[in-house]
Amino acid sequence: MKIIDGKTVAKKKKTLIAEEVNRLSQSGYRSPHLVAVLVGDDPASLTYVNFKVKDCEEVGFQSTFTHLKTQTSENELLEVIDDLNRDPGVDGFIVQLPLPDHIDEQKIIESISPDKDVDGFTPVSMGRMIQGLPSFLPATPYGIIQLLSEYEVETEGKSCVIIGRSNIVGTPLSILLSRKTNPGNCTVTLCHSRTGNLAEITQQADILVAALGSPRFLTGDMVKNGAVVIDVGTTRVPSEKTKSGWKLSGDVDFESVAPKCSLISPVPGGVGPMTRIALLQNTLSAFKNKHGVS
Repeated sequence: MKIIDGKTVAKKKKTLIAEEVNRLSQSGYRSPHLVAVLVGDDPASLTYVNFKVKDCEEVGFQSTFTHLKTQTSENELLEVIDDLNRDPGVDGFIVQLPLPDHIDEQKIIESISPDKDVDGFTPVSMGRMIQGLPSFLPATPYGIIQLLSEYEVETEGKSCVIIGRSNIVGTPLSILLSRKTNPGNCTVTLCHSRTGNLAEITQQADILVAALGSPRFLTGDMVKNGAVVIDVGTTRVPSEKTKSGWKLSGDVDFESVAPKCSLISPVPGGVGPMTRIALLQNTLSAFKNKHGVS
């Protein structure tokens, strides 16, 4: 069993991005500019946005953190997005999810300009991805694809089972892994809460992705020997061993699953760092598209 070290891969990717930003600077260009919009004070979202700001600093990006009150109305948020869409000094921006219940997430996503959709969530980005056209890929699936490539995981002709069908992870990842690319050419089964005989399906998987947001859901008896397991879960659970009183738990019961795997991603330190790298890569691409540089 080997651990997939997302932190080390992310560090290498950051170095490459920083070198590219430096090259652009020497050619007379300003730094790429990423804006993160957060509505409310969800602790997990706040932590994640702060990490994104730090990432930007490390690679030489400009970053802006727009923190709005929980009571911010949907119309007020739409006005903020409209301003960002129009601002020529902003290359890409994200609206951190989840949003408060009184705001329609889909309406917000659809209001983001596709040219600045560095989260890859708009219908235009998703549609272009489905058709295999150049697009901003959703950050977590993009990060997973890069991890599989970095660890030289053979995907062609392999059985891949994804548990979770969200538009953020499961559904786009199923499309990317089934495409005629490398990594890709998988035979993909997309499972969800209504799937019958789930354990029988997962036991056939060469590559197994758990992305349903249910701590320690995937157990050792659901995994075949030698499988590659990718854990996307990041749920905060109570812990008496940490000062904060909580710790991150993945969707995989690591203790029972890891001994059966050829490769497994941990939580934290697996997919998470690569999700943030993918966001930086999309922002850099948005900047290049705007300025017509390669």
